[in-house]
Amino acid sequence: MCGCLGVLLRHATNRRTMLAATAVGIAGMSLTAESAQAAEDEAERRATETRRLVAESAKGARSRVILLGTAGGPTFWPGSTRVGISSAVVVGDAAYLVDCGSGAARRLQQGLEPMITGPKPGNTRAYSLLRAAFLTHMHSDHTADLPALLLYGYYAGLDLPGHAPLQLFGPGPRGEMMPVFTPPGRPAREVPAFNPANPTPGTKQMIDLLLQAYATDINDRMRDQGRRDPAQLVQAHDIALPKLESFRSPNETPTPSMAPFKVFEDDRVRVSATLVAHAPIFPAFAYRFDTDDGSVVFSGDTGPCDNLITLAKGADVLVHEVIVQAFVDRAYPAPRSPAEEGLHAHLLSAHTTAEQVGKIAEAAGVKTLVLNHMVPGNATAADLMPAQLGFSGRMVIGDDLLEVAIRKT
Repeated sequence: MCGCLGVLLRHATNRRTMLAATAVGIAGMSLTAESAQAAEDEAERRATETRRLVAESAKGARSRVILLGTAGGPTFWPGSTRVGISSAVVVGDAAYLVDCGSGAARRLQQGLEPMITGPKPGNTRAYSLLRAAFLTHMHSDHTADLPALLLYGYYAGLDLPGHAPLQLFGPGPRGEMMPVFTPPGRPAREVPAFNPANPTPGTKQMIDLLLQAYATDINDRMRDQGRRDPAQLVQAHDIALPKLESFRSPNETPTPSMAPFKVFEDDRVRVSATLVAHAPIFPAFAYRFDTDDGSVVFSGDTGPCDNLITLAKGADVLVHEVIVQAFVDRAYPAPRSPAEEGLHAHLLSAHTTAEQVGKIAEAAGVKTLVLNHMVPGNATAADLMPAQLGFSGRMVIGDDLLEVAIRKT
């Protein structure tokens, strides 16, 4: 399942039919507009109540997840207050960031600021709790707020005396250009590479180039305000992949079967990673955080993937992306242009539908499934309730700034 790049096409499911299959308990009903609205209201009520109980349980927990932003995709979703994808793992007074989508820098301050004790200066010190950050892959909806994280970090605690440099881990250079999507039966297209001299930079190069782009601002802060060289505030690392006999190239075998491998460890967490199925992006990682209190896994963006199930085996919490297939089919109805065909195929092969995600959580034996990276970002609770199907544990529809305890159960 993990190495398969085929399009996971299924028959279109309209929203009213989806509601009949949800955990709301109305399967088999003939859905009038009134009953459909009642079902949506009940789904929202249940989702809200579950979040309330989860948030209450997280109070006082030494280890917990803070969902900073829960919307997927490089877009601003109408009618939604969700910001771009990002999460924080908090263990005592230490914090670790996973992804940095649009709005994440502000959400990180909001999530960590309540942990700051003592007198509050004019500028926040929330980032002083941050030890390390991890990027799942190089798509913009997972990296867009990195400039804000680094540059606003001057005034958010990264520049405090004695603060160790933020350790930032992420994918290395891809190594070869991704293929151009060509729909079956249509001639191959030629697409010139953007920035052909360096078309697929990795994490370290990206940070170096971002800081170069902001050299005017940085020099002004350093010369006029005495700020430190940002290279002293952050150390970027390209994650080295283990040698795999089954791996040939990013285009041929983007997700070879593999065992999880360690990326980072300190006195609070051990972070492991694995490759997941998000082709044509390579590499795309999922991460597992093991603490003394329990474990949490972040899927990153992925289609159904055996590597992820292996990484998540026995975890206490699985934070997993989700996409609503009916939305994709409505957004890109047939007949499609080549560009639309490519996006439709990517959305359904490189992501996990609501109907699939519960089965993945069950196969991994996790206790709590938290839906994150919602596509569309304005999906309703009724759209997402099918994630409970096939899963015997607790399913939580995430929301920005929701806290979830990491606790062995």
